[in-house]
Amino acid sequence: MAQVASYVALYNSGELERRAEAAWQILSACTLCPHNCLIDRNTSKRSFCYSGTTAKVASYVLHKWEEPPITGTRGAGTIFFSNCTLKCTYCQNFALSQNSHGKEVSNERLAEMMLELQKWGAHNIDLVTPTHYVPQILKALVIAAGRGLTIPMVYNTSGYENIHIIKLLDGIVDIYLPDAKYADDKAAWQTSRGREYVKHNRETLKEMYRQVGDLVVDENEVAVRGLIIRHLVMPNDHSQTREVLEWIATELSPTVSLSLMDQYFPAYKALNDPMLNRKPTWAEYEVGLNALDEFGFDNGWVQDHITDDEVMEAEIAERYTARVD
Repeated sequence: MAQVASYVALYNSGELERRAEAAWQILSACTLCPHNCLIDRNTSKRSFCYSGTTAKVASYVLHKWEEPPITGTRGAGTIFFSNCTLKCTYCQNFALSQNSHGKEVSNERLAEMMLELQKWGAHNIDLVTPTHYVPQILKALVIAAGRGLTIPMVYNTSGYENIHIIKLLDGIVDIYLPDAKYADDKAAWQTSRGREYVKHNRETLKEMYRQVGDLVVDENEVAVRGLIIRHLVMPNDHSQTREVLEWIATELSPTVSLSLMDQYFPAYKALNDPMLNRKPTWAEYEVGLNALDEFGFDNGWVQDHITDDEVMEAEIAERYTARVD
């Protein structure tokens, strides 16, 4: 029997529409992310994320490259949003996040995308880089739920969040898929322009875990609820891998599902950064593998260590090939 998403009950009670209205009001003095720009996005003013009142989408597709319980057998119903609340110098998807590639879509069209993805057989709606478009997403979700959308929502984020926004999503998001990028604010600012990244990341990870708990899968091993935390291992320990994993084990739980990623390669501005202009070595990735054992993590995924940059770049590019119409 198909899993019915949590937001369906909120839609039926009218609470989902109330949450959408509350989120929309934030656009008049924007605090959707920790930059807290206070820009009135109803005007032509633009700040850190370059976004207004209309969501911008780069692609939507049945996506086969997420973690196994997100991808499942048929694929995640992934919507890749344009722009971002961070400015990562090494972003492999910089055409979307930094160069604003994509097309503006109405809330009605965004709802149609969700419904199309469900019709195509998607296990979930996988919202990639959604933070700066939460009001538009919730407005679209009200429309889509009214027309029969029932599959779980995945909030796929950099982990740079304001806790009041994550609390607003309580009971709406079924699966949180955040990054835990850094354990050091200096590194976070240097390469991502995220002020107090560690503070914001950790308090929102705690709230996400409080809301949805450990990963729950159905009889087909497809995720229906829970938290999966991603951590990307970077060269020269720029991501402070052991410290990040130690905090998760100590402050959340070693039962949390972790995705320890070995897919960093130098892209965008990192090509000219002597600290980041190479892939991690096996020894650097092994630090993360050893930390998983040290802190007792049993749930999650690791990746094969790939040394051929061209192969990795081709694989990453293939993941994001789709178009918006």
